Order: sequence, then structure tokens, then C-alpha cells
Amino acid sequence: MLTDNLKGKTILLGITGGIAAYKAAALCSKLVQGGAAVHVVMTESAAKFITPLTLQTLSRNPVHTDTFDERDPAVVSHIDLADRADLVIIAPATANILAKLAWGMADDMLSTTLLATRAQLLIAPAMNVHMYAHPAVQHNMSLLSQRGVRFVEPGTGQLACGYVGKGRLAEPEDIVQAADHWFAEHEQPQMQPQMQPQMLTLKGRKVLITAGGTIERIDPVRYITNDSSGKMGIAIAEAARDFGADVTLVAGRVSAVLPDDIRIIRVESAEDMFQAVMAEMNSSDIIIKAAAVADYRPAVRHDAKLKKKDSTLTLELEKTTDILEEAGRRKQHQLLVGFAAETGNLEQYAMDKLHRKNCDLIAANDVSAEGAGFNGDTNILHLFDRSGRVAEWPLLSKREAADRLMALLAERLQQRPSVEEER
Repeated sequence: MLTDNLKGKTILLGITGGIAAYKAAALCSKLVQGGAAVHVVMTESAAKFITPLTLQTLSRNPVHTDTFDERDPAVVSHIDLADRADLVIIAPATANILAKLAWGMADDMLSTTLLATRAQLLIAPAMNVHMYAHPAVQHNMSLLSQRGVRFVEPGTGQLACGYVGKGRLAEPEDIVQAADHWFAEHEQPQMQPQMQPQMLTLKGRKVLITAGGTIERIDPVRYITNDSSGKMGIAIAEAARDFGADVTLVAGRVSAVLPDDIRIIRVESAEDMFQAVMAEMNSSDIIIKAAAVADYRPAVRHDAKLKKKDSTLTLELEKTTDILEEAGRRKQHQLLVGFAAETGNLEQYAMDKLHRKNCDLIAANDVSAEGAGFNGDTNILHLFDRSGRVAEWPLLSKREAADRLMALLAERLQQRPSVEEER
């Protein structure tokens, strides 16, 4: 259902060369019906699937295909388009355009415009199921997501190549709805202070963050771990850095790229992480425990590889030290934030954890909900303090959720003195 959120907005629609390009016509039409001014940029390959004339007729604006086709001497076309856009939608987005965006390549009208724009990017990938699942494509999408790019996931079904699987372009209605939601999020209650990170700062504050899973070794080649990718913790570290904080990231086992401009302490086990956090916490203003730490470890760690003997193997496990609980016991001036990954009774378990572990805030997510589980690039967070639920955020990229979290914490710290001031 269309709302007024698209009215008066300028949307740049990028179309790349895949069979799903034919759906871009319906998408363009629906955006125009919603009141948006749509400017289409097509790649040379896209123009082989659907004609620029079709998109020109539907958008009622000239369609751009060639970087050197400058029609107005008063402006440089790709810069003008980049500057005017309130939102950029790429649909369909091929593996090729994802790679160009991820690595900063600009060799045609669309990629050059994308590199110049500062508008939000909303990308709807479409490709063969095996191409979509390829590690290079997934890595490029992960990089883009960490930079704040939003994705409209492809659907699963019959593909033009004959395969059945994930890779079909999302329906135009779903892409329009995603655009509508983005404008709604950024132009309504966003006037509240926590929604305006540019008005807040963590300059002079020290933020300690944990990320990833821990490894509890059975022997030199086997270990117990979990599905944590570390993406949420890394996104929080990057957001804290951008808010001006002095950031230390204690990272366990992660599958995401670690930032190279943040102080990193690499650890393996729960005990390693415990020691690192305890050593850093006294000088920290904010401690955010986003890591998925093992609750148990093997009671005996074997020095040599265990040989296969019997049909079964029994492992005796012992509890690890609860880092969040110990931090809550030792904290003095720090703002302590814990994460709670649950599969039901979210509020009950989050509030129980907050009180038991003496946290100031709990960020809870239902990992059974689509888009909020491990290894993904999105999350759905519910924030609780001692008064109860304080925020409930919809499906967001982990980086956007991290920005909101840091804005909330910065707001709460505005009236608190820093560690240096207390001394």
C-alpha cells in the first residue's frame, strides 16, 4: 500500500544487465505513482534487455546510459544526478555491479554516479542461485552492508536459467515498500535526539566492545564454538569510532572483516576474553558485550589429538566465567550493555538478564525471526533498561542498528562525566 513517504522525493533507479531488468519497468511505474521523481540510469547490458525508451516513457525523464552523453552544459550529468538523489535503488543488481560498488570501481555511467552519491543505497540483487551463493558475492554484499547499504533480498523460486533456488529479483511491490519504509524511518520520529547521531558525540569517551564467538578446545584440532559471525559487534565498534570514541574491540572468532583503524585485541577462548575485558574495563566509559561467549568448555583439554576408538565419546564440560555478570559486579562509573539472543519470551528473559547481571541496558533479539539470526547482515533489536522496554527497532542493517544504539548511549552519557573528569 502506497503512503505519502515517496511524494516529492528524487529517486535514482539504476538498472543492470540481467533478465530481471524487465521488472524494472513495473518498479519505475510504481515509484512514479507514489509521487517520486524517478531518474533512470541503465548499463549498456541492461539496455539489451529493456529499452531506454520504455523507462523514459514511464519515468517521464531522460534515461542516462553513457557517461559522455552530456546534455546540459551547465552541469556534469553523473554528479548532478548523484547530488539530487534522496535515495538510490539498484534493481536488478548483478554480481558485477556489487563487485564494482564494493571495490570502488567506476567505468560507466551507473558506477560513476554511484561512487559520487551520498544518498542511501537500496540494492535488490538478482542472479543465478550459485552466483548469489558464491563467497565473492557474499563477501562483497557483506562489505557493502557494513558501509550502510540496504538490501532487498532476492526471492526463491524458478530462475530464468532453469535452476530453482534463491536469486530471483524481489517483486517491485516489495522494493517500493522497502523504499517507503526507509523514508518513514528517516523523516518521522527521527527528530528525537537519539535518532540524530550528528547532534551527539562520544568524543573523549572510551568504549570497550566484545564481538564474535569463542573457541573452547578439546584437543589441538577440535573445538566447541557457535554460529556468531561478529558482524554486530564490529558494526558497533565502527559506529562508536564514527561518534568520536576511543574504541577497543575484543574479538574472538569472527567471519567478518575487522576494521584496521580500531584497536583490536584478538582472543580465542572465553577465559582469554574474560581476562582482556577485565584488564580494559576500569578505563572504559561504555562496555558493550556483543560477543557470543561459550557457557561451557571441556573440563580436560588434551595436548594431543584424540584418536577415534569407541563408537561414542563422552565429554565432560565445566562452566566458563560469566564475563557480563562479573563486569556488572565490578562496574563503577561504566555504562554496561549486554546482548541477549533469544528464541521466545524476549522481554521476560531480557529483563531477567538485565537485573541478574547488573546491566544498564540489554539489547535483545529473537534469533528465530527472519533477518535477526546469526551470520546475517541485518538485525531486529529490542532495548530494555530497568524501567522496561525503551526502544523497539524494525529490521535494519547491523550498521544502522549500531548507529542507533550508539546515539542512544551517547545521549545517556551527555550528563555523565568522563573517567578523566572523575579523576
